[in-house]
Amino acid sequence: MTAMEFVRSNIVQFSALAFLAMIAVEQIAIRLFHRRGKTPLKDSGVSIAMGFLSEPANAATAFITLGALAAVEPFQIATIPVTWATFLLCFVLDDLRFYVHHRIAHRVRWVWAMHVVHHSSQNYNLPIALRQSWTKHFTGTMMLKIPLVLVGFDPIMVTFCGVLNATYQFFLHTETIDRMPRWYEAIFNTPSHHRVHHGTNARYLDANYAGTLIIWDRLFGTFEAERADDPPIYGLVKQLDTLNPVTVLTHEYVGIARDASQRDLRWWQRLAYVFAPPGWSHDGSRETTQSIRAAAGFAPDARRRAGSSAVPAE
Repeated sequence: MTAMEFVRSNIVQFSALAFLAMIAVEQIAIRLFHRRGKTPLKDSGVSIAMGFLSEPANAATAFITLGALAAVEPFQIATIPVTWATFLLCFVLDDLRFYVHHRIAHRVRWVWAMHVVHHSSQNYNLPIALRQSWTKHFTGTMMLKIPLVLVGFDPIMVTFCGVLNATYQFFLHTETIDRMPRWYEAIFNTPSHHRVHHGTNARYLDANYAGTLIIWDRLFGTFEAERADDPPIYGLVKQLDTLNPVTVLTHEYVGIARDASQRDLRWWQRLAYVFAPPGWSHDGSRETTQSIRAAAGFAPDARRRAGSSAVPAE
């Protein structure tokens, strides 16, 4: 076991216990203190099972990413020492890396086929945070970590920042927390911001890609505030009405294969079915998130113009 694998495995084991404890706390808040939220048993069970099984599944292919980071380390243009200051810088830059990865995951169908697993439930709770794909090392976006290593950050620190970021995001998946203090909501991703990201409402599509820091969405014009007059409807634009884990994990890959293998397509159309935005079709018969937003009267730059005029959630 390499040093990176050792660090990652120990963090994951500790996080797993913390996740289960927090799921129990959420249950107490909902059932005993009547906080907002629901956790259907079957749906939550599937999410938890898929999450814990995703760890060994992804660990088996982690050599792809870890190997790439180790391979580029000898080519670093500098050696950045490991200090609290450099750790903070690494975390912020890795959070930007996550924003880019997450945005790609919603705009490129090949990556969406991996990420759609996480969005497949029509509920929103802490177990949903664990509903993760088993193919993240095959998408190519994990290679976005390479620039961090090339500029001089230790690969172990880069890996640790990624795991820490994912751990923070676990706590965003709940309806029991309404709003955080205004200063916190301005800087950090929060349950309210992330509920928007999981919403299928036209207003909320392709918004709030942040990992830990919501500043990236505010900076790049993808921020949308949760509104009391438009509560998020969770899941997918075309809902996946099954709890079969195999279907949840593979349905989009099956769809890509089916679409790209249609007869009488040109070569670029076959590629587009793999790499164009989800919903793209060669004959324009399907809807993309952009066309759904446009049909609902939301222009592509509406978020940037709207600024802070959104009605806050109650």
